[in-house]
Amino acid sequence: MSSLYKRQFVLTAGMILISFALLGAAFFTLSYQYTIRQTKESMERNADYVANFTASVRSIGYSVEDEVYITMVATIARISDAVVLITEADGEMVVSTDGATVQGYKDLSGRYLPKSVSETVAKTGGYTGMSDLGGFFSEKRYVAGTPITIKTVDVTTGQTRQNLVGVAYVAAEASSLTELWRAFTTIFFFTAVVVLCIAFLTSSVTSLKQTKPLKEIAETARKFGHGEYDVRVTGYEDRRDEVGELAEAFNAMADSIAKSEERRSEFVANISHELKTPMTTIAGFSDGILDGTIPPERERAALQTISSETRRLSRLVRRMLDLSRLQSAENVTAQEQFDVSEVMLRVLVSLETKINDRQLDVDTQLPDDPVMVWGDPDAITQVCYNLLDNAIKFSDPGSTMGISITTKAGKAHVTVRNTGQTIPPEELAMIFDRFHKSDKSRSVDREGVGLGLYIVKTILNNHKENITVTSQDGVTEFAFTLTLA
Repeated sequence: MSSLYKRQFVLTAGMILISFALLGAAFFTLSYQYTIRQTKESMERNADYVANFTASVRSIGYSVEDEVYITMVATIARISDAVVLITEADGEMVVSTDGATVQGYKDLSGRYLPKSVSETVAKTGGYTGMSDLGGFFSEKRYVAGTPITIKTVDVTTGQTRQNLVGVAYVAAEASSLTELWRAFTTIFFFTAVVVLCIAFLTSSVTSLKQTKPLKEIAETARKFGHGEYDVRVTGYEDRRDEVGELAEAFNAMADSIAKSEERRSEFVANISHELKTPMTTIAGFSDGILDGTIPPERERAALQTISSETRRLSRLVRRMLDLSRLQSAENVTAQEQFDVSEVMLRVLVSLETKINDRQLDVDTQLPDDPVMVWGDPDAITQVCYNLLDNAIKFSDPGSTMGISITTKAGKAHVTVRNTGQTIPPEELAMIFDRFHKSDKSRSVDREGVGLGLYIVKTILNNHKENITVTSQDGVTEFAFTLTLA
């Protein structure tokens, strides 16, 4: 597979070559046509002048062989750098001069122009074209011919008539046209070569400059793919073009993946710890019963501990499955309308036994009318259950737990509040992390696995909603939002 540099260079060079080819073809065509047109007009103008001059001379009785006439015609031929040829009406050549030498009637006696040329003059009133005039010239020349006419008056009728007495031809060498066109071509090609060299050099440098950072980013990506998570693309922070954006996007992706890898490692370590503790307890008590270390009167207590730790393992696995489902790419949050107040009251009733065990009072501030919101009612039920369950666990016995729902700016604001030990400020930022359990909660919440609040955060993220927590002066408050229907 060819490199981007080669493809970019070939594409740019190809476009430049095609552009110059089209421009050159247009330039050559226009310059050649312009040169031909200018020459044609000049020859026709000179032929008209010679014809008019000859007609004037003959009308006053002078012969075309007169020395003064021939001198004048020779001067015209020298000025126009062409051959002037005078013929009779039937095509017989009379005078020919190139400005330096003159052929008169005697030298040209009996020589005639090709019949086709004479017929063209008689029919169309003139002649233009490339011709050697029947071999008169050794090569073809550009020839322009104009009839020589004299006005005569019919003595019987008194009418004026134009009588054709001859034809004046002016013939220019085609080599002069070719030399002019070649001069134009040489200038164009020289300019084109210089411009092409500059363009190719610029294209090469530009292509290298564009592909160099891409190669560096590719090399960094390969290192990152091999596990070097600390490598980053450097040197392009100040660029404000697409390369700078690509480098910035790669570094942001690398930071995100590195953090994910760090969290994965932490997750593996946490889950290993969470699984190891109950499994060690189960194995220890089981071995104690089997080898007789635990006396028979304490076996029942040991079996109760084994049962408790087994249920704890079961809860951990169940929570992990819930977490996997929530984080699955196939998980799509169902959107339907439901009353969040009804959901909160239903969860509250299901936790009545736990509330009574801790002798808690519940302060509910719920609207009289239903609060209809959009979302997945089952998932929001789990959010409410986890928050209320946590509030019950960490409330001081005999204290008051508060629940409130308010509406503002198209959102329902749900708040769960409990009175108990304040969460340290340094732990508030980690309270929604997986397996996070403060030291104080490990002794109080022996049944927890540290995934409840993480699941709450994940569910609300899937709903594109927010949750916040505050804890000060012994009051801890969780508040989350839902979109009103």
